Amino acid sequence: MEEKKLRSQEWFGRKGKDGFIYRAWMKNQGFPNHLFEGKPVIGICNTFSEFTPCNAHFRDLADAVKRGVWEAGGFPLEFPVMSLGECTIKPTAMLFRNLASMDVEESIRANPLDGVILMCGCDKTTPSLVMGAASVNIPTMVLSGGPMLAGRFKGKKIGTSDLWRFVEEFKKGELSQEEFIAAESAMARSIGHCAPMGTASTMAAMVESLGLALPDNATIPAADSRRKAMAHMAGINIVEMVRSDRKMSDILTRKSFENAIMVNAALGGSTNFIIHLLAIAGRMGIELSIEDFDRFSADIPLIANVQPSGEHFVEDLFYAGGLPAVMKEISGKLHLDTLTVNGKTIGENIQKAVCYDRELIGTLEKPFKPESGIAVLKGNLCPNGAVLKPSACTPSLLQHRGQAVVFEDIDDYKSRIDDPNLAVTADSVLVLKNVGPKGYPGMPEVGNMQIPFRLLSQGVKDMVRISDGRMSGTGYGTVVLHISPEAAIGGNLALVQNGDWIHLDVQNRSLTLEVGDEELAERRLEFKPLDLGYARGYANMFIQHVTQAHEGVDFDFLKGGSGPEVKRDSH
Repeated sequence: MEEKKLRSQEWFGRKGKDGFIYRAWMKNQGFPNHLFEGKPVIGICNTFSEFTPCNAHFRDLADAVKRGVWEAGGFPLEFPVMSLGECTIKPTAMLFRNLASMDVEESIRANPLDGVILMCGCDKTTPSLVMGAASVNIPTMVLSGGPMLAGRFKGKKIGTSDLWRFVEEFKKGELSQEEFIAAESAMARSIGHCAPMGTASTMAAMVESLGLALPDNATIPAADSRRKAMAHMAGINIVEMVRSDRKMSDILTRKSFENAIMVNAALGGSTNFIIHLLAIAGRMGIELSIEDFDRFSADIPLIANVQPSGEHFVEDLFYAGGLPAVMKEISGKLHLDTLTVNGKTIGENIQKAVCYDRELIGTLEKPFKPESGIAVLKGNLCPNGAVLKPSACTPSLLQHRGQAVVFEDIDDYKSRIDDPNLAVTADSVLVLKNVGPKGYPGMPEVGNMQIPFRLLSQGVKDMVRISDGRMSGTGYGTVVLHISPEAAIGGNLALVQNGDWIHLDVQNRSLTLEVGDEELAERRLEFKPLDLGYARGYANMFIQHVTQAHEGVDFDFLKGGSGPEVKRDSH
């Protein structure tokens, strides 16, 4: 069989002026001539940034990847792309996910790459890199940065999920300012992303279950030397992928997306998973709907006992057997014949997986919680859908009817939530509007609204809360999210008024605003869209082109891909 010509040779293999130009300036880095004579060029797409603490160790990790690429006979070249630090970027990292994906897509297509390793860690870096690479479709694999070690505070393990508890205790005076700072300093005590099964670890599990990463990618701690060893092996593996011409389209099939949904359910993963997986599917041309997340997770219980749905941390899950052990417990549900980056099937990769700790990894017969996955709600308040994570909810609130306490936007919420005169009871339903894709803009993680201080001081720990925004993967509570269509474009959420009765019925997957159609029609006549104040630049483009939550919040012009071909030269 004739060997496929390397893509990089369209640059480095040229004769005459063009070849001279493409090679000559690269040689100022000390690369000898033979490297340009047919070695697979491997791009290392690095989201290192000191503004992205989860990814701040990626320089060292990239060096380990390079060792593997060199060993396998490849030519590694590292390049940066926009890095999205979840806890530093304003107004929200989600606003820039699509921008970063465009950076990745164009960087891969425009440069002489035969294969690429995507170095991801912090929440949005994983979906943005995968989305961008999917639109090019060359041999690609993901290397996650790994979770940080669990923090230690007052003799107990802590992680990001404990933030919400610390804030409540601080507000009630149960935690002093000094203790609050001590907890802050103790929580993120090592390199890596959040220690619970928040969005970052959910994304790492997503790429492993999709087949885009090596086994154990999701759970090896960032500080563990085995993370660097995996980086080395990833470097070897990507060269083999190029030689075998194993592309993303060979791995990302409809079956692999269904596997990812089932695995996410078993982990109690973040609701953000829905938006990101929908966007990736859109780039690959895979038909995937919001209803699929309910359908394929419906009979998958919570297998992994990891925060925020459980008790432990991702570090502990690795010691218990990692994601392969979790996947093996639900193997009867999975499509075991799906291909992965190492050339083996999912079934082959998990065949020898062993559980070492039943406190961490349950079984289908003895799960940690019977309810897991994603509940997709429909009703007149969310005709296109809304989502809720049952494993993070208070069971008694899964069937609830209460009166709305409405906040028109995030500023209204912040100014009034702790007002002692706020007309709110434990049975109320907190409603936050205009925090969706267009309305904020960028759909921030503000959906898990804090309990009003007056109720908090009375011992209230959870309430039904609904919004068109998102929630941190480390958050918990009875929180309805991603209401679509959003308030900013005139969805019925925009018409909710104080005192309206709202009925949440998770068992029957419904969310109903108990207001008649005629009354809603009259209110709609009074609806006026917000002036969002973005007349130029990227934010304006985002508002004009972003799709709704049930469609993945991608840009309407980015669905599908343009492939890897570049027909014209630069000189």
